Order: sequence, then C-alpha cells, then structure tokens
Amino acid sequence: MIDSVDLAFTPALEQAKLIRDRQISPLELVQLYLDRIEKYNPQVGSYFYIAAETALADAKTKTELLSNTQNPSELPPFFGVPTAIKDLNSVAQMPCSYGVAALKDRIATYDDGIVTRMRMAGFIILGKTATSELGSFPYTEPPGFPPARNPWNLDYTAGGSSGGAASAIAAGLCPIAQGSDAGGSIRGPATCCGLVGIKPSRGRISYAPIGDVLNGIATYGTLARTVADAAALLDVMSGYTTGDPYWLPDPDISFLEATRQEPKQLRIAFSTGLAPFGEAAEICQQGIRGTVGRLEEMGHLLEPVSLEIADLVEPFKKVWQAGVTGSGIPGELLSPLNRWVGEQAGSAGDYLQAVAQMQLISRRLVAFFEKFDILILPVYLHQPIRIGEWAELSPQETLDKIINWVAPCPPFNASGLPAIAIPTGFDTNGLPAGIQIVGKPAAETTIIAIASRLEQANSLPNGCPPLFKDKEISV
Repeated sequence: MIDSVDLAFTPALEQAKLIRDRQISPLELVQLYLDRIEKYNPQVGSYFYIAAETALADAKTKTELLSNTQNPSELPPFFGVPTAIKDLNSVAQMPCSYGVAALKDRIATYDDGIVTRMRMAGFIILGKTATSELGSFPYTEPPGFPPARNPWNLDYTAGGSSGGAASAIAAGLCPIAQGSDAGGSIRGPATCCGLVGIKPSRGRISYAPIGDVLNGIATYGTLARTVADAAALLDVMSGYTTGDPYWLPDPDISFLEATRQEPKQLRIAFSTGLAPFGEAAEICQQGIRGTVGRLEEMGHLLEPVSLEIADLVEPFKKVWQAGVTGSGIPGELLSPLNRWVGEQAGSAGDYLQAVAQMQLISRRLVAFFEKFDILILPVYLHQPIRIGEWAELSPQETLDKIINWVAPCPPFNASGLPAIAIPTGFDTNGLPAGIQIVGKPAAETTIIAIASRLEQANSLPNGCPPLFKDKEISV
C-alpha cells in the first residue's frame, strides 16, 4: 500500500512514472485527490468547481487503456496525472465564472488552447481553481465565493489571482496546475504557498482561441512543487497557434532538459528592494542574500544594483484598470472595488498613451539585460496579508496597498521578460518566503537551469503543511 499523504505530495513527473510502471492507476490517483478535495477544500477554498464525475470517467478510460498498453513508455508525458484549470479559462462543459458570483452557472462551450494541450499530454482535470474577481487582485477573496486560504497558515491569503491553483497544490489537492500572470498572479501565489511558479516570456504560450490580453502584459504559466514539474508543464503548454499576435521560436532544448543543465558562469544582478518603494521586508531580503551566497559558491559573478520603476507605475496601472472595462462584464455584476477600478480606466486614448509609455519604459528594462544574464529580486515586498485584512479600506487605499506589495512583479509583465519564483524558507508565522529570478528575452532555459541548481542547494522542506496530513485516506 502506498502512503496516501506521500502520494498526494509526490511531484507530478514522479506520479506519471508510477502510472507508467503500473504501481498506481489513474483511477486510484484521481480518487485519492477527490477524497482529499472533499475533506479539505471547505477549509482552504482552492476549488470553485469540482469535476468529480468527468474526472472519474476520464480516469477509468485511462486506467483501461493503461492495462491494454504493451509499451507504457509511449504514453503522453503526464498520462493519468490529475490537474486543475484556473477559473479564468474555459473548459468545455464546466462553469467559467472569472471569479464573478453572478456568472457561477455560466457553462463554457469550448476548451481554451492550453486546456487542449494539457489534455493531449494526458492530464485529467479535477476542476476549476479559485481566482480573484476578473483576476484583478493579488489575493483571492471574490464576493460570493470562499477565500483561497494559505495551507501553511489558514489565517493568511494564498495570494492571487492564481490563489486557488497555488493553495490546491500546497494542500495536496492536486500535484500541478496552470495559472496566469498579468502582474504577479503566478509568482505571488507560488511564493505565498511555497511553490515554484513560472511566468514565461511574452509569446511563449498561446492565448488561443482568443487574441491579445491587456496588450501582452498577461501570460499563462505554471505552478508546481518542483522546478522540473513546472518546466515540464511549460513544455506542454508552449507553442505557436495560427494567428497568435506574439510568438517565439521553440528553445534549443526542452525546458525539462534545462533542469539537468549546468549553467555557464553568469553575470547576475540582485537587489533587496525597488525604488521608489524601498527595501523589502527582512524575510524577503534574507532570501535574496542567501541566494546570492549560493550563486557565488557556484562560481557566478554577482553585482548589487539599484532599480527605479517610478515612471512605470501610472501607465501600467492604466492598462490594468482597462482590463475591467475590457472584460465586457457589466459593472453592476462586479464588486465595488472592481467597479471603482473600471471607473478609473479613462478613454481609449488614455489607454493607448499608457501603452506607448509602458513600451518605452520596457525598452529600458530589456536593455538592462545587455550587461546581465539574470536578475534576482523579491517577488513581493512583504509577506502574505491576512484574509480580509484590506476589506474595510477605501478603493484608493486598497490600490495603494496592492501597488506597494506587488511592485517587483509588473515590470516583467510590461517588458515580457521571463521570471521564475522559487521558495527560500519560512517566516515566524510558518508562511513560506521566496524570490524571483528574471531572465533575458526568451531565456527561460537559463532561469530554469539556475532555479534547479538553487532548488538542489536549498534542500527546503517543500513538504506537507501540518494541517493537510491525513492517514485515513488509503490507496
């Protein structure tokens, strides 16, 4: 008998191998996660919708196929592995609410392109993970839904807007998931929950069948327990679809293969803060300093830098605000905060001027990497907030709090540069802390290779939060 807790927290690539080796079936694995979701999701709020019936049907089909397959090594890379889809994405015959309570019963009629790619890779979809309303906020507390809580300390947020995906993985309610990031919405939840999160370069992952999202600041990406899992899912999700407004050539090696590569000596910049916001909290700075020390031991060239992004704040904010009105969802269906955000968006001319400013500033950000190979920064400037901590603030006060928390993330959405968040330790509240590694344009393989080396060096207890151990569920 396989220990159920160990299996629930086993990386997805290892689960796929267990299935191919016939040590466990897709049906057993799906049933394990559905049992855990039934027990724990009411506490943690990871899922808006649980697709138990379709997941079990898919698992039964795949289990039968596995038993009749002579050469399991020829099966897709994640054959039979459970996953979940963020509720900003369409999965045919499942609800797609965008975190808007009034749309809870709206059923999607098609699969988004990334969902198709994930199905082709063999994944089984357990359900739809929680998101902030319209994906607007870095915490996941949409009106009409339970909040997505941090499995390491339920009083705190799992982050946002991919908070449900991150909390699901951290709580052992799925092994791996996709998310999306328009200003830190993958990197933030990954760091809040002690995971790896990859925001790839602009154009790496198609938004098919729809087109551009917020002038390219948004991208899909991956959340996982290990760098290898996150990289392998990026391999699955990446690639051009006919008509995409942005696209990149495939890398010379796979992203999974990059985790096995030893990087050459790199010039690495780092900073423990960001002007005009100041220094990050001490726990965030500790993660930077520890990472710098390990990279120096590996033989890389480290240099402290000062970064100034004051002129990016207003144009980025204007583009982000336009996302509310651009959603096409009537304001009366939205929370007061999102309605207020949409009211600040201004005219189409205001938006286009903001885009032009943002692109000009992005040239400076990308030029920074003419001297350096990668940049090490905090993900957020302080640790996760408590559930409901900002609920009584005015919209303007809330926006100011958000900007002063997530400031290190949006510059790399604006510029389209790749970034990966990795965990570095825990604070006194038992909450994970982490850093982000930013790379040159289209250089995901470099930051993945460095992240993999750091993962090995850190040897962090990326295990099971104490509240989510359950020996009663057997496999």
